[in-house]
Amino acid sequence: MADEDCCICSDLTDSPESLPKMKRSFYAARDLYKYRHSYPNYKKSRQPNEYRNLRFYLNKIPLVPDGIYIEEILSKWRGDYDKLEHNHTYIQWLFPLREQGLNFYAHELTQEEIKEFQSTRAAKQRFLAAYSLMLDFYGIKLLDKSGNVARAPNWQERFQHLNESHHNYLRITRILKSLGELGYEAFKAPLVRLFLVESLCNNTLPNMQHSVLEYYVYTIRLPATRRRLLRFARQHYRPAHAFLWGPLPKRRGGSGGNGGGSVGAGSSGIRAPAPTPEPQRREEESTITTSTSSGIVVSSHGTVMCQDLAGGGLKGGSGLGSSMAGLEGVLMMAGSRGDRNEYNEIVPL
Repeated sequence: MADEDCCICSDLTDSPESLPKMKRSFYAARDLYKYRHSYPNYKKSRQPNEYRNLRFYLNKIPLVPDGIYIEEILSKWRGDYDKLEHNHTYIQWLFPLREQGLNFYAHELTQEEIKEFQSTRAAKQRFLAAYSLMLDFYGIKLLDKSGNVARAPNWQERFQHLNESHHNYLRITRILKSLGELGYEAFKAPLVRLFLVESLCNNTLPNMQHSVLEYYVYTIRLPATRRRLLRFARQHYRPAHAFLWGPLPKRRGGSGGNGGGSVGAGSSGIRAPAPTPEPQRREEESTITTSTSSGIVVSSHGTVMCQDLAGGGLKGGSGLGSSMAGLEGVLMMAGSRGDRNEYNEIVPL
């Protein structure tokens, strides 16, 4: 296969002086742990549930404060990249969460509203259209109803913009979270894999590396999927010794750092609160990666590896346990110690 048809990892130096030192964020770990486990300390609002997010998606009320209806956004904003870039009030309405965003006029989701949203066909159709709208803004196209994605025809121009527009990294975190809340958990992995391939292998989004590894991977609620993505990232991250995310590699001889046990450090065996119900798309995933003239196609099934595009592959090893009690206290201890190895073992996958 010709070089131009392959995903070739960039030859980056392993010199520790060549790149700034990365650090894990305690606040990111805590925030995403709460999200993945459906906000275990969530307090129900005393305000009456007005279902404003659902009504917005049914085109019954406009977003506030701009007074724009969802149909206008979907029909007139696609391709208007200046408007999508510089308007900062629509993203909280397009991708609602059970947490407050920067637009204080936007309303937080509730469990009752989530259930109604997931059972309302018109709202779900518009939500997917909004997702496709934002993907196009980022130079990506949604291929099918399974969440598979690929580079859009204008990917070079859009990736260059995305690489330099860091506030969009926060938007992408919100989009991924909202996908999981509203029943599209399976859509996350294809997008995260594409960002990993582009940032680690193709070097088209080098500035996104830290956001993908610190935030995007950890929005995924299924532990097995997170582990596959982290194994891929560990293999292709440069410099290799600076990789901070996920469990430490097991030592040879089976001694490891946990007395030879298979449960990750800090895991108590206590099951975390169940995540928001989602469609049953949890069958074992098999790798499907394709190289096309327009770019990389990433499937919702399996793990994308650089060598997969050249016909290779990699079998994943067993993962570590993901449940954990008393996360905040343990993370505080890890943050105060400042020890990279301890922190990696403590932060749950």
